[in-house]
Amino acid sequence: MPYLAAPVVAAGTLAELAQPELAADGVLLRPWQPADRPAVVSAYADPAIRRWHCRSMTDAEARDWIAGWAGRWRAETGAGWAVLDAGELVGQLSLRRLVLADGLAEVSYWVLPAARGRRVAPRALAAVTAWAFGTLGLHRVELTHSTANAASCRVARRAGFTAEGTKRGEGLHADGWHDMHLHARLATDP
Repeated sequence: MPYLAAPVVAAGTLAELAQPELAADGVLLRPWQPADRPAVVSAYADPAIRRWHCRSMTDAEARDWIAGWAGRWRAETGAGWAVLDAGELVGQLSLRRLVLADGLAEVSYWVLPAARGRRVAPRALAAVTAWAFGTLGLHRVELTHSTANAASCRVARRAGFTAEGTKRGEGLHADGWHDMHLHARLATDP
């Protein structure tokens, strides 16, 4: 059955691009590299990252996770960047759900403990969002987080993401179901 609206972003648009490095406001986002594996393992050993991302990761899993981003880029299902601040790998930001036809992406991020409080996540989020709207041509970028995660709520607000509501019982965490806040930015937002 044909759609009556044209795709917001044509299939093949992302796959035709080389994944860029994005520099903005003192942070550099670059594609993941095999040498980043120890930082990924360390991140998923951190109690806060484990709590909100609901997973741990072995060295082999980190290797596969890093390698998987190139395939997700080519398949146009996601994009992941390592976030560097002052040359040090301090976090990650990804378009973890990407639907080009709908012009939609959902972001995910974490920041290593030593870099928290330096506003790394909102700076990285602003950089990826600007690229997603300006270069890729998306219409909407969403962010969800547990209502118990006040730090993520601050990240969303600082990056210009409007709070849109609460999705009841939407996220299953190790301690049970969490209500999730939904934030979003549109390409037309100031």
